[in-house]
Amino acid sequence: MPIPPAQDQNLPESANQLDRASQTSQTSQTSPSSETNQTPPTPQTSGLGKLWQQVRDNLQIVVVALILAFLLRTFVAEPRYIPSDSMIPTLQVDDRLVVDKVSYLFHPPQPGDIVVFNPPDVPELAAISKDNAFIKRVIGVPGQEIRVAQGRVYVNNQPLTEDYLASPIRYQLASFVVPEGQVFVLGDNRNYSNDSHVWGFLPEVNIIGRAWFRFFPFDRLGFLQSPDISPPQEES
Repeated sequence: MPIPPAQDQNLPESANQLDRASQTSQTSQTSPSSETNQTPPTPQTSGLGKLWQQVRDNLQIVVVALILAFLLRTFVAEPRYIPSDSMIPTLQVDDRLVVDKVSYLFHPPQPGDIVVFNPPDVPELAAISKDNAFIKRVIGVPGQEIRVAQGRVYVNNQPLTEDYLASPIRYQLASFVVPEGQVFVLGDNRNYSNDSHVWGFLPEVNIIGRAWFRFFPFDRLGFLQSPDISPPQEES
């Protein structure tokens, strides 16, 4: 009886090794290497591209700044200069001011305020361009009785104390009452000012804002105070 050949005890292990080697070979052939999985490097931006990026960023900043400046000038504040001597000695020719355009959104003009305004549409000012803003001091507000006599202004029959005047007043005005929606304005240089004593009342809608701060010349830098010139209340 023929003897069957002896079986190699290592055969299963050798077969497994061959199978694993075959799988490893197939995996190495089908799977991309770690290098092929990396994101390709981004090409460097050219010098012209960098320059354009800087220009675009700067343009954005300039546009935003211009928009903010426009909004501030239109709705908040704006610079003005004094072209005449009508407000001497309080304001000198060529003084530079900041005009507050917000305050009067919350309260009406008050006696003593220095206001910048567009000239009213009256015959006395027909030759003056509407672009030329005026600056005067509010003397009377709606409901107050005004008259000028003996070199002084009287409000509700009470003389005002005006230490800021250049000189005593050399004209007279008969008594009148300031109507609603209007104010009565005079320059501090009373005898040389084109103001309400010449052309009448100023509509409140013409007021641009209140002179708030003088920023030039530097030796007179500071806020412009509005003295309380309201007449004393009559005792009941």
